[in-house]
Amino acid sequence: MTEADDAGHRVTVHLDRLLAERGMTLVELSERVGVSVVNLSVLKNGRARAIRFSTLTALCDALSCTPGDLLEVDTAA
Repeated sequence: MTEADDAGHRVTVHLDRLLAERGMTLVELSERVGVSVVNLSVLKNGRARAIRFSTLTALCDALSCTPGDLLEVDTAA
């Protein structure tokens, strides 16, 4: 059983990869989107239960990406 299965979903968050590709830290992203580092860390580590559309939009704006770049559903279940 994967970590995502434990959380009751199969959504993978690619925040680490996007941050690395953009040379951005979690602290910098936090300041840009107005979300605490703790909450972003929860999202980054796959422990988030939900995400608001406003937060998703802010993340996509700050990272110059689409929701599909940030989130992926594991279909191998």
